[in-house]
Amino acid sequence: MKDFSVVVPVYNSEDTLEELFSGIKNVFEGMKKSFEVIFVEDGGTDSSWDVLKGLKKKYPEIIKAIKLNKNFGQHNSTMCGFGFAKGENIITIDDDLQNPPEEITKLIETFQKNESDITYGIYTKKQHSHVRNFLSKSVKKSSKIFLKRTGDGSSFRIISRKIIEKIIIHNQNFIFIDEVLQWYTDNISFVVVEHKKRRNNKSGYNPRALIRLASNLTYYYTNIPLRMMVYSGLIISVASFLLAIKFIIQKIFFNVPLGYTSLIVVILFSTSIIVFSLGIIGGYLSRIHSVQNKKPNYNIDKVLD
Repeated sequence: MKDFSVVVPVYNSEDTLEELFSGIKNVFEGMKKSFEVIFVEDGGTDSSWDVLKGLKKKYPEIIKAIKLNKNFGQHNSTMCGFGFAKGENIITIDDDLQNPPEEITKLIETFQKNESDITYGIYTKKQHSHVRNFLSKSVKKSSKIFLKRTGDGSSFRIISRKIIEKIIIHNQNFIFIDEVLQWYTDNISFVVVEHKKRRNNKSGYNPRALIRLASNLTYYYTNIPLRMMVYSGLIISVASFLLAIKFIIQKIFFNVPLGYTSLIVVILFSTSIIVFSLGIIGGYLSRIHSVQNKKPNYNIDKVLD
């Protein structure tokens, strides 16, 4: 068994892969540790797969390359890499060099010092756009408040083999790795690492993708929308009852004509909450349908093992 496996989800990063691998190789050779690097090409449109084939020819004992037949997303492609990882501990790092490979040393040192199950590399400031930083922080804050999680984390992490063996059994259509990891352990540590500006291609996480991610997180990992339906229904029931009492008092004691306005207001009020609730139920049903269909979270096209 190797000392470390490094899993790299790859999406349109032909310009950074060789430099990334070189940096990873230098780190582990300097530490005199055995390692492997598992690249998972996630259905990109550039020549990343050709670059990976070239690297595989040069370093056949170190590199594994997997090509997915379409874009399944960062978390699903990372889960695919976990299935091929043979290391005692597994590191994940993005393909864009925003996390310098040299920072892997900090990650490992903190992981070993604290005897953690998971160690995350976190940033004092992310080098993303203001919009993406805001949305990313919102997702993490919501996770901390509603899911009772740490609220911190990143795709730059090291995970023990025992935790990896537990999470690879998860095969739901939508998977969020950090949420699943924290189902199994609270023994988590953090270390501040450098985060550089993206040099080449744009991130796959645009505002629309982040909003979709937040929506899926809410539906798949919480019952918050259902609780909202219960509480809003209760509040509206009480409000409607009090409104009815008011109208009755006005009619009996003050002979105030009710007219159609009050009736229309009550009908529109109650109808809106019914439609809102049906929308939430529909969201859950669509996701239950996906789960029941047993759609795989990735599909492998080629493997260079």
